[in-house]
Amino acid sequence: MFDARIRPLIDPPLNQMGQALAAAGISANAVTLFGFALGLVAALAIACGATLAGFFLIGLNRLADGLDGAIARASGKTDLGGYLDITLDFFFYGAIPLAFAMLDPANNALPAAALLCSFYANGSAFLAFAIMAERKQLTTDARGSKSLYYLGGLAEGAETIALFLLMALFPAWFPVLAWGFALVCFVSAAARVMIGVAALKD
Repeated sequence: MFDARIRPLIDPPLNQMGQALAAAGISANAVTLFGFALGLVAALAIACGATLAGFFLIGLNRLADGLDGAIARASGKTDLGGYLDITLDFFFYGAIPLAFAMLDPANNALPAAALLCSFYANGSAFLAFAIMAERKQLTTDARGSKSLYYLGGLAEGAETIALFLLMALFPAWFPVLAWGFALVCFVSAAARVMIGVAALKD
């Protein structure tokens, strides 16, 4: 919901850093993979009870996620880069709820499962529409220059990262935060399906 609003604020500094990194010979794919590794370490830290370390590692993961796109814009986007970016993002989004479930299975397992189910619903509506949009040659830059069509929704990247950071800062709140955000994601998925149906009707 907030991704389109924050792009004009974060893109200029990210693009400057991306241009500098590209000029230094650092590839977008290398940053994508490094950021993913940070995300996995964040999940491991959370599962082991080091949630504050997880907080900072999640922040670094998201910084890398912004920088890889900025480097790609400076050096040239590739299909492989776009594929790695979206795929590893989804792996990361699944790893954090799983980490909280491992941290406290008795209290967190069920809300984590509900949250992951809602991510699955939201992500499938998003990715399926992106495939159809490509076939119909639909484009949008509302959420920045992307490798695929980003269909907006209530629950997008900014909201998800804010959620993960709150969970890492206040791990005891995980069940309430997970149930609440799962509901938002299910509503977002339903809205995306309705938007997709309306846009793809012949």
